[in-house]
Amino acid sequence: MVYYLFFVIVVIVIYLSLRTLFTPYKLRDKHLSFENFMFLVFIYLTILIGFGLIYMILELRGYDVLLDNGLPIDGNFFVKLQTVIYFSGITLFSVGYGDVAPLGIARGIAVIEALIGYAIPAAFVVRTFVEGKK
Repeated sequence: MVYYLFFVIVVIVIYLSLRTLFTPYKLRDKHLSFENFMFLVFIYLTILIGFGLIYMILELRGYDVLLDNGLPIDGNFFVKLQTVIYFSGITLFSVGYGDVAPLGIARGIAVIEALIGYAIPAAFVVRTFVEGKK
């Protein structure tokens, strides 16, 4: 039960983080300000850690969600956490080295994460210029 509650909380945090990207917000006059850059960095970090936690929750529930060099990830909690955060990062930024691969339900989650990774920069650019013209 705790895993499901934590899962729902993580999904809500990801949703709220993405919602801030699409909500009108007064940007500074500069299009490339440090504030705007940090805003984008924190959006990416929230999404990256959020999806990493989703993979970790599934892993802790007993699902094999990732293969590391062809083998299910094993080791202690911190080794697994490192692997799922790494996988989340390479998926979000569409690097995809191939050393860690998703299994089962994680494939669909990885597709959603990759789609979000592509959409964030486009949404940020559109938002910056639309707000800048107002």
